[in-house]
Amino acid sequence: MMRGVVRVVARPGIASGFALAGLPVTEMPADRESGARVAALARDDRTALLLVEDTLMRLVSDEDRLELANHAVPIVVPFPAPIWDQPPGEPAEYILALLQRAIGYRVRLQ
Repeated sequence: MMRGVVRVVARPGIASGFALAGLPVTEMPADRESGARVAALARDDRTALLLVEDTLMRLVSDEDRLELANHAVPIVVPFPAPIWDQPPGEPAEYILALLQRAIGYRVRLQ
């Protein structure tokens, strides 16, 4: 039986949603050190499943990617970064629409 934690690696704006869901999240900007940091997190013995935003996964070197693919644990799963349908400049309306769907009535942001 495999034991370990599910861990998420994502950019700050995306990490918040996973944290709200209760998953341990490592926020990481997409910079030149990110690939090595993702590979280092994947080598942590306590991690069973590592969900990595694809933007960050693309920064992992081919050598590290090959090494991670040759190990059964952790399972490294890249996930696509969200594509926001909302036009720029209207994030509050988007959030209000999500809240209305979730709780059933319209709220007012101050």
